[in-house]
Amino acid sequence: METQDLIKKVRKIEIKTRGLSSNIFAGQYHSAFKGRGMAFSEVREYQFGDDVRDIDWNVTARFHRPYVKVFEEERELTVMLLVDVSGSLDFGTQRQMKRDMAAEIAATLAFSAIQNNDKIGVVFFSDRIEKYIPPKKGRKHILYIIREMLDFKAESRRTNVAMAVEFLSQVMKRRCTAFMLSDFYEQPEVAGDGKNLEHALTIGNRKHDIVAIQVYDLRAKMLPDIGLMKVRDAETGHEMVIDTSSAKFRHAHTRYFMERQERLKQTFAKSSVDWTSVATNEDYVKALMMLFKKRN
Repeated sequence: METQDLIKKVRKIEIKTRGLSSNIFAGQYHSAFKGRGMAFSEVREYQFGDDVRDIDWNVTARFHRPYVKVFEEERELTVMLLVDVSGSLDFGTQRQMKRDMAAEIAATLAFSAIQNNDKIGVVFFSDRIEKYIPPKKGRKHILYIIREMLDFKAESRRTNVAMAVEFLSQVMKRRCTAFMLSDFYEQPEVAGDGKNLEHALTIGNRKHDIVAIQVYDLRAKMLPDIGLMKVRDAETGHEMVIDTSSAKFRHAHTRYFMERQERLKQTFAKSSVDWTSVATNEDYVKALMMLFKKRN
């Protein structure tokens, strides 16, 4: 992408997503994603109903009457974006490419994060770790992340989500909130029965707070009746001709998508990962709002 075109696109995404994060998500994000825990704030005299476990015995002994420690929530979070940059994201038949929608969602989450004074970092992945950007704060850092998302060229075109989740736990020693942005399209030899992903998510979600956001295109779910059509697998390069005039073929295509979705749904349920799914012709704001509300 030409530098000037890239700058314009980054600016356009910034204007749109900054507005969304400040006007719509300000309160929702804050309440849906909590800080690391409780930090000591002050001491005050014991009041009826206070937990005796919070009594500060040193201060109590000094003043000869009970005092308790007061704690407040540590708001600051570290937010990680796990962004799929495999070949299958370079596809879109509706309003936009899957990659562009993923970039917009990631930017909205990033601006929501810095409004809450949270750090934000990124892991770009395919079937390998393509790039790791350590967490930092600030608008300049977010614009760098958006620019990378729009213009990043991955070395591999395949996908391995479980590997990305395992890398997260290796690189992030303290608890963080991690948003996975992917179409969750994997080759059968990687996806298998979903047990690898389920295992990685179960372990990863014990240490971190993992949230999955699936971006897909309507044509993955339904094919139009337009006769013979040449298609190419974006990850393997395999080409074939399909007959979309066959109702039987179109139904089989839809059934395959629904079965994959059901397996994915079960995987997230078993690993206790919150998730949402949004098509490129749908409003991702609505999907994110529903996801946030579900967590409150």
